This record gives sequence, structure tokens and C-alpha cells, in this order.
Amino acid sequence: AGKCGACGPGYPSPLEAMKGNLPPGPREQLLYLPCIYRNTGIDIPDFLATVDVDPNSPHYCQVIHRLPMPNVGDELHHSGWNACSSCYGDPTKARNLLVLPSLISSRIYIVDVGSDPRAPKLHKVVEAEELSRKGNAAFPHTSHCLGSGEILISCLGDPAGNGKGTFILLDGETFEVKGNWETGGKIPALGYDFWYQPRHQVLLSTEWGVPRILAQGFHPRDVEQGHYGRHINVWDWSSRSLLQEIDLGKGSIPLEIRFLHDPSASQGFVGCALSGEIQRFYKTPEGNWAAEKVIQVPSKKVQGWLLPDMPGLITDILISLDDRFLYFSNWIHGDVRQYDISDPKNPRLVGQVFLGGSISKGGAVTVLEDRELQDQPEPCMVQGKKIPGGPQMLQLSLDGRRLYVSTSLFSAWDRQFYPELIREGSVLLQLDVDTEKGGLAVNPKFLVDFGKEPGGPVLAHEMRYPGGDCTSDIWL
Repeated sequence: AGKCGACGPGYPSPLEAMKGNLPPGPREQLLYLPCIYRNTGIDIPDFLATVDVDPNSPHYCQVIHRLPMPNVGDELHHSGWNACSSCYGDPTKARNLLVLPSLISSRIYIVDVGSDPRAPKLHKVVEAEELSRKGNAAFPHTSHCLGSGEILISCLGDPAGNGKGTFILLDGETFEVKGNWETGGKIPALGYDFWYQPRHQVLLSTEWGVPRILAQGFHPRDVEQGHYGRHINVWDWSSRSLLQEIDLGKGSIPLEIRFLHDPSASQGFVGCALSGEIQRFYKTPEGNWAAEKVIQVPSKKVQGWLLPDMPGLITDILISLDDRFLYFSNWIHGDVRQYDISDPKNPRLVGQVFLGGSISKGGAVTVLEDRELQDQPEPCMVQGKKIPGGPQMLQLSLDGRRLYVSTSLFSAWDRQFYPELIREGSVLLQLDVDTEKGGLAVNPKFLVDFGKEPGGPVLAHEMRYPGGDCTSDIWL
């Protein structure tokens, strides 16, 4: 998918990707989602689900294929590609293999989606032992393909479960671990997500927490004790050395980081989970990097919850390919938001919809004080089903008109905050997007219920399209 005669995979630019005037075009027909059984009480392997999202198909909104992994307890999480638009100039490359790291087992599965996109098959397993031996690395998270053809993966820690913001490099053909990407010197105490921008000679990475601690669930004392992240880490792209640590404050927990898609852009956004902030990062006139808060989601004063102050918990963000809209999910409050970022310093809220969450009417939580809402939102119902959990992972169609939303964050945290996800499984929803004025609306015809899987209810996580998407492609 995504090949043309004299070029490599993907599209020459983000705007060309939106137009989709190269195959496979902007209308996605399949989605791939990792589905997790760890912490559900069901002792079978995680699997990769293929979901039919073509409204003209008789199998619309159905899981049409399941690829089980060969092991139990992996905690599949985020995925990436062997090649993307960063390899557009190389006709020998094809976007035909999905790179699927396991957050807990530290295995990396390479999945062949090119031979038959509707029925992926396992191509190779990179064992945890190889990451440990060649990079003293474990808990792999974000995977990005590089223009060189190699695969770069960020890790949360070392094999003992301590925090370590390290990276590993995979050969793009053999998928052997080549070693660490960074060249030595100082390494951040924690790792998580990253994005690179070669035109500015920079890679920026974020921090979640210490793996052996966050794997047990969330406890506020762990934030106080410094076990969770607070920095954007700035790396020199050429020398692969750490240049700066931008401190976003104790308890911020910066997770997903996104540059604007325009490869010449020197700014972007990061979502800070616990502080409820969106920070804009940017290159200063002096040539270093800085960040400023541009959005604040206020906490709500509540009864009947873990804490008296309930944060939104911003867990995912993405930017439309034309760099006009920013989207993010508040997993605990339960809303997805759309901001117009035509002026990146002054984002403007233009769309908001509640999809589950912890403050719906009729639940255990009473909101005592709310700086944004007059009333607690109604429960979200789609096709007669009350949506369990809260909105979490996001994926936008290339043309920007359809926003897909899944509801599972991480099995240990799902079990703690939304036990109904363990009983019922997660869901996949789709929002219709107004790309002119802004606006979000639930598509009432779209529901994928992962509570009805043959192996039992499962936790479906991140979404990928065969032709690339807003969070996997980087243009050079």
C-alpha cells in the first residue's frame, strides 16, 4: 500500500496526503489495532485486529481478522511502520511491515501487512533479550521509520524496570537490533514518545514514568516521589546527544508529542496528562528550544473518586495534516476536543464531545465544582450501548473528516480507573469532523464492540491505516 511507480511509500508532502491523489487515496478501508488481554483475567495472547471501516462493505465495523501473538502477557501498545513518507524518495522501500513493540514483555513483533492487508501474518519476533544485550533497553514504546530505512524505537527503561530514556535502532531489512541510537553522555531518567525534525537537526522526546512502578497502577504518592516525568528532552539529530531538558513542572507527565507536519516548522505541541496542559514547544531566535502553556484543562472538584481534584488526564493528541486543527482526549473527564491552531500561540476551542468518562450522570462521581460545565454530561450511548471507559487513542483520516477514538489506555490503569473495561472490553468509535468551521459529532452508525471477541472481552488500543496516518508519517 502507498507505492507509486518512481517513488517510495507515502506522499511527497502532508498536503498531498490530504488530497490523496496518489494510491491508496485518503479513504481508509482497514484499521489495525493491537488488542490486549494482559490484566483482564483471560490468559491468552494479545492479538492484532484488522477492522473493516469501509461503509460500503458488508463487514463494516467488524473485526475481519485476528493475528494472535505467540506469547502471553506482552501488552501490545503502539505500532509504527518499516517505511513511511520519510522514505518517499526511495522506490525500493514499501510500507508493508508493521512494527509492533510490546510494552511489558519488551518483545518487538514485525507483522507482514503487505502480502494480504486483510489478513496480516507474523514476519519476525525480536526478543527482549536482544534489546537487553545490545542496548540495555526494555519497555519499547514509540516506533518511527527513518529516511535511512532504519527503525527508531524509544524505550521507557532498562531490563530491571528502572526508568531510562534510551532509544534502540533496528535494521530496516533484517530488523536486528543495531544498538542504541544515542551516542553516550547524559541520558534522560525517563522515556516515552518522540518526534524528529531533521531540517532543524532535532529530536524531541517525552517522559511517562518508571516502568516497574507505573505497571502496577497509578498512585499519587509516586508523582510526589519523582517517579513520573516532567521534561521535554531535546536531542541533537546529527550527534545524537542530549542538548536540553525543558522542565514542564512536577506532576506534568508529558506524553504524546507532535511537531506540526510541515517539515520546515519549528514548533508543535505536547499533551501533559496530569497537569491538564497543552504546551507549545518552539525554537527560539537564539537556536535553543522552549515551551509555553497554551491550553489548560481545569481539574474538577469531585466526590466519589480517587482524589478530591479530578484532572482531565490528557492521554493522546494529534494534529491534522494541514496543521490547522489540534485534537486531544481527556481520558478521565471523558471529552475529545478540537482546537483551531491557525495561530499556534492562541488555540481556539471549536469542537467538543463527551464519550464516556468518569463524570457522566448516574455514575459514582459527583462533581462539586466545575469551571467549564454547568452540569454533568449525559452518558454516551451508541447503538443502545453505554460506552465504557473514556476516550483515549485518536486517529484522524488523511482528509481530516473522520476521527477514530478507542477507549483503553494501559491494562493496569484500565483495571484501576474503569473496571467496566475489563468486564465489557473497550470500543472503537468514529467522530464526524467539520473541517471548515470546526465541530465534532458522534457517528451513530459506527461502533466496534471489543466485548464480543471470541476469546472474551479485550482492550483495543492504537489505530493504524495501511496507507499511513497523522501520527506515523514524518516528512523530511
